[in-house]
Amino acid sequence: MTAQLDHTIVHSSDRFESARFLTGLLGESEPGAFGPFATVRVGNGVTIDYADSIVDRDRIVMQHLAFLVSEEEFDDICARIAERGLPYWGGPHHLEPQQINHRHHGRGVYVDDPDGHAIEFLTHPYVEEE
Repeated sequence: MTAQLDHTIVHSSDRFESARFLTGLLGESEPGAFGPFATVRVGNGVTIDYADSIVDRDRIVMQHLAFLVSEEEFDDICARIAERGLPYWGGPHHLEPQQINHRHHGRGVYVDDPDGHAIEFLTHPYVEEE
């Protein structure tokens, strides 16, 4: 299959606040603007396009975004999470507060963005256990 993800749209209560949250953790510059979106370009050319929700914040459907990063980038992201005093978890269900995980032959951490979307950073892609 040759299909590749080009972009995804994430609804938010403030598109630039949410996009800046992500670029801040990634250590990237300001998000871009494209039409009604605040855009964050990630390493493989995909853009995360934040859109202001036309419904109230309580009705935004939460999404999960996972980013594969290097070991060094992971350390930098964890340092930025700590600097900001953000809560983080070792798993998606918020059962391992202020912990990272060591699953799938790497490390992972979960943090929620301003609208409650789950942002995951991991250093190794998920693999099936044999």
